[in-house]
Amino acid sequence: MTTAFKQILACGAALASLLTPARADPVGDMWRGEFAGPGNQMLVRPQPDPTPDVAPFARDDGPDLDYGAATQARYIRALRERVKFVFVIFNENQSFDNEFGTFPGANGLYSEGGKPRAAAGVPGFTQTYKDKISGLTVSVEPFLIGPRQNATFTDSTDHSHKGLARKIDVGPDGVARMDGYAADEYDRYANGTPEGEAKGRQFARLVMSHIDCETIPFFWFWASRFTIFDNIFAAEDGPSSPNAVAMIAGQAGESQWVEHGAKGQDFHAVAPVCGVAFPDGATRPPPMVSDAQPFYGSQFDGAVKNRQPAGCREHYASTYIAANLTFASLPLTLLGETAKTVAEADLDKAFDLPDVQQDLDFLSRSGQAPVSWRWYQEGYDREPTDKGPAASHRSYVSHHNGAQYFGYIANNPKLSANLKGLGDFFDDIAGGRLPEGGVIYIRGGYENIAGLAPPIQNPNFPAPLTASDMAAIRASKAGDDDHPGYSDRQISEAMTARVINAIAGDEKLWSESAILIAYDESDGHYDHAPPRILSYGPDHLPLARGARVPLILISPYARAHAVSSAEGDHNAIIATINAIFGRAPLASLPDEARALAAGDSPAFNQFGPPGFRQKFLGPRDLPAAGAQSLLSGFDLGRLEGTRPPLPASLAMIPDEVVNKLPHYGDAPGGACKAIGVVPEDRRQHIEAPPPPGFNSLPSTLSRYN
Repeated sequence: MTTAFKQILACGAALASLLTPARADPVGDMWRGEFAGPGNQMLVRPQPDPTPDVAPFARDDGPDLDYGAATQARYIRALRERVKFVFVIFNENQSFDNEFGTFPGANGLYSEGGKPRAAAGVPGFTQTYKDKISGLTVSVEPFLIGPRQNATFTDSTDHSHKGLARKIDVGPDGVARMDGYAADEYDRYANGTPEGEAKGRQFARLVMSHIDCETIPFFWFWASRFTIFDNIFAAEDGPSSPNAVAMIAGQAGESQWVEHGAKGQDFHAVAPVCGVAFPDGATRPPPMVSDAQPFYGSQFDGAVKNRQPAGCREHYASTYIAANLTFASLPLTLLGETAKTVAEADLDKAFDLPDVQQDLDFLSRSGQAPVSWRWYQEGYDREPTDKGPAASHRSYVSHHNGAQYFGYIANNPKLSANLKGLGDFFDDIAGGRLPEGGVIYIRGGYENIAGLAPPIQNPNFPAPLTASDMAAIRASKAGDDDHPGYSDRQISEAMTARVINAIAGDEKLWSESAILIAYDESDGHYDHAPPRILSYGPDHLPLARGARVPLILISPYARAHAVSSAEGDHNAIIATINAIFGRAPLASLPDEARALAAGDSPAFNQFGPPGFRQKFLGPRDLPAAGAQSLLSGFDLGRLEGTRPPLPASLAMIPDEVVNKLPHYGDAPGGACKAIGVVPEDRRQHIEAPPPPGFNSLPSTLSRYN
């Protein structure tokens, strides 16, 4: 390792020390203190009532909760010895409260994490809107849906940038009040007509609904056997694309905005997309706040060689193409000392590489060997479900492919070779074609390669369903990335189970792996936990962070049956990868550090409220403002070999269960009983049924509103 690289790492460590709250502990502490969790709870705590399979491994880890400098160093040394692969199963659009709001031991709707609390202490628990026909004020509170409401599939709520800002509702004190969810949903549909009012009413209810282990038993199974994080937020207060980008870059173009301003570029439309010709137009400038399509693969992309795919079920318009992204990302830092050499293969260096020149110089002098990475996404190339020899891209959600937004990846054959289809993941594992280690991202899409159809558990909800109703559901809800609107939750967790079974079924691969089940953003579903507001965009609306999302760590070295309240966002995943593979934080790279410094200036501070300083217009993978890593989810004894690793059996679900829908049959309470988990509302004997006349499909089956 070169002297320059050691110095930049030392600077990062020094900054971490300065940003860490002072404590009585003489060695200091990076991951506890004021950011420990709700109510100053311990950062990591055991879940209640372990099941017999996990009970021998579950324990109160008290002494290991010292995350001072010496302990951090032990963690990182042991992680680098043990963990060679980080798998990120990157799902879509669920808030924490929507999927885990009644998970026992977590900070949820009825508990602070083992301690019950009244609804009065929960931000936004009671939401109101004013009915435009009657003039009456209507109240909505969280309620449970399950098999009787066909809860494995629903319609999607408002997760636009502006809608999310209305929902989290940041007050004059800078604190998100989390009370605008129902009103935003009602107002976007209610137009004074009975039909509009009915649709708005149903969406105002849907946004406050939540599910439990009856609907997603696999996700609850993994959360109860390993470690679930209950204080992780979407990196950006926006929809999927900005957060797909932030998953690998820790930002969605804030530093590019600082460098070049918020102005798009004019382009000629030089190629049809999916057989459709488009007029000339202009790209949408950073920072990204919409689901605008990647530049490469769009009508503005004139590439013939190495052309990227388009999603033919996607929305393309000449005003809906994102700017080419040119800031640093993990795929760049993972190149290590080969970064500059690999960048030479870029097909348009002047367009793709202007904002990483100093980064490339720095990385090329690091003395670090490259680390492999892959991005597997359904529909990117030919899938097993395609009929002919050519890829149909029928299932491809191009605006979910964060890597395709970066020109230096998409337009460089040496790097774009890392972008693959979902079927390729299973083929590569079966054929022994995974790299010897590295970072692997896995994403689903509009359909599922297993050929599963959504289970309709109650044919009488929201009314007796006709054959055309059922056909509409099966045609529109068979996706496998957990996105409300087109996916089914049990099809989605079945895809996740196949990925985990493939990893855990290989003894060597399991022994070298950390698996993360992560989400991009909340879909606009209600969550009560206020995100820390870190930045504002050129529209004066919050950029970072967004609402809270689920995150589960599965590994032979994870804490068993535990909850961590480490605070962070997608940068927490990046920081953990940095620790495991010894990469410099993105925020410490020369080009990004310069932009971060330039952003804290009158030119950009003006977009926040009076007195607000834009300290975070760029990546946030250093421990500032509650940006913590996921190290607390690992068990130091397991990493160092003083305790046995967790067996693969704790992660695996039998194929006969995975491939059957619904997973554990239709018996009331059967799914929760099968995995041995009692939701918090049942533990407290709380009843929160759906309101009369509720319709979970107010767009798909609007006649039942």
